Amino acid sequence: MQIEAPPLPYVAVAESFKLPSGANFHGTSGIAFNSKGNIFVIHRGPMPLMEFDPDGHFIRGFGDGMFERSHGLRIDAQDNIWATDKGSDMVVKFTPDGRVDMVFGRKQEASDEAAPHKRSGPPPKHEDGRFRQPTDVTWDPAGNTFISDGYVNARVAKVDKNGNWLKSWGERGDKPGEFNTPHSIAADAQGDIYVGDRGNGRIQVFDGDGKFLREIKIDVPFDRNAARAAIGNKPPEDVKGTQAPGAPWAICITPGPRQILYSADAYPGRIYKLTLEGTLLGVLGEAGKQLKQFGWIHEMACPSENELYVAEVLNWRVQKLILRPGQETAMVR
Repeated sequence: MQIEAPPLPYVAVAESFKLPSGANFHGTSGIAFNSKGNIFVIHRGPMPLMEFDPDGHFIRGFGDGMFERSHGLRIDAQDNIWATDKGSDMVVKFTPDGRVDMVFGRKQEASDEAAPHKRSGPPPKHEDGRFRQPTDVTWDPAGNTFISDGYVNARVAKVDKNGNWLKSWGERGDKPGEFNTPHSIAADAQGDIYVGDRGNGRIQVFDGDGKFLREIKIDVPFDRNAARAAIGNKPPEDVKGTQAPGAPWAICITPGPRQILYSADAYPGRIYKLTLEGTLLGVLGEAGKQLKQFGWIHEMACPSENELYVAEVLNWRVQKLILRPGQETAMVR
């Protein structure tokens, strides 16, 4: 059932990041904040990990030669930096100063008779500690890590704070507790786990042991004549999967005490503001290449309810968005 949502007034801050001379973001796939307010960006080019101060001034870049196809970036409560690499089937934990601390998974090598992963056909047999194109990570209050694994395995893995494998749940499918590309993952203050089940067009919520709690689906009407695709042909009205309106490419949850869930789709290129229970509070954005438009939001960071940072993998940039609550009435008047 479609639900109307109020448009959220917002601005995009131009030139939010001051990169070194000659440097550029390439496909920006992830963004995160540490406890100091410094901003970290992962992208698919030279210096794939970059750190900026809260005002966007460049501090350092590192990680050259370490990633095949970077996918996500998160920072834990101790300021450790976690990068998911879809291309190498690995998740890498860095210390705050950028040293490798833990590695999860293993890259296929020619000597292993490596073969391309298959995303269709019978679900693959899962193996503890090994991943197939992982996408994202999050943590519960106890420090356990949850890894969305990902394009092929279609499951969530759980490891403890020392890196020991605890369990996994899920397989390819569309029933509760099954996944079709778990692409983004986040946790709330209670330790419940929110999984952006992109291919199934929903967010699934679990407790920390993998018990299914609820499902959130986003179905907000829009002007199909005016809407555009960020790339490629406009999807048909009955499109399912990755390009379906409301399909969660990226999710994030704000800090407390009142936590808010944000979710972004690729088409028609919008960001949705929701309560943790799934009540829709508002919507913003559209696909495109200008400020306030989006080209496949791949990951978001939401340090507060009215401040968002969005990494766009098509537009090779990060936009800083400032929401303007209270202006809805003024706009109506």
